[in-house]
Amino acid sequence: MKNPVDLLHVARFIRNYIVDASQRGIKLSLGVDFREYISISQSTPTKRRTSPIFRPDRSPIASEEGFWVVGRDNGNEVAVLEAVRLYDLSSSSFAEHLESLKAFYGSPTQHAHPHDKCVCIAEGAKRMTGKVAYHGDVWVRRDYRGIGMTSILAGIAFGVSFAMWSPDFVCALVAHWAIDKGVVSRYGYAHQERGGSALRLVEEGIVDDDWLVWLTGEELRSRIVSKEKADLGLAL
Repeated sequence: MKNPVDLLHVARFIRNYIVDASQRGIKLSLGVDFREYISISQSTPTKRRTSPIFRPDRSPIASEEGFWVVGRDNGNEVAVLEAVRLYDLSSSSFAEHLESLKAFYGSPTQHAHPHDKCVCIAEGAKRMTGKVAYHGDVWVRRDYRGIGMTSILAGIAFGVSFAMWSPDFVCALVAHWAIDKGVVSRYGYAHQERGGSALRLVEEGIVDDDWLVWLTGEELRSRIVSKEKADLGLAL
């Protein structure tokens, strides 16, 4: 059980981001049924198809092992989306999980194409073991970009991940352009490294060469506690 002080910090931390989203005209809600998430995602114009990482037809996610966030505008239209899931890597590493394709398919032998392949050379991924929270499928509608929604989504992902799992690591795979344009720095990840995932999924039409970004569990906790204290200081 978490320290009650930690729970209080994380509740305030999450609430601050919910308020920030509301001030931008976005009402956030959270769910754990990924069949519902895929239904929302598929019916959202301009959003690309969700990775099999978060699709229960390819990679089942128990309700206690994942969550998603949807933000709707004042017209009840979907404006932002993201998803997070937990991997139990007590006997392997995130790099091994990627290269085995188990990060993408619950059963690679059943669902992977013979030419599917993932190569991970990031040293950080090789050190990631234990409870690893993976943050992905982030989408912000064009008219809500550039107003801080990526920071809000990352904050919600960090806070809820800590509250649910207190993971050893929280990480994401991101395109190089997101690092060059400063998008990842707004997420709040402390570390970044090239070579996270050179990926080809033939039937999904996916060819990526992504960087790995991450926080350790202690960095995650520190970020939540320090931000909440800073916000309280400003309020005073």
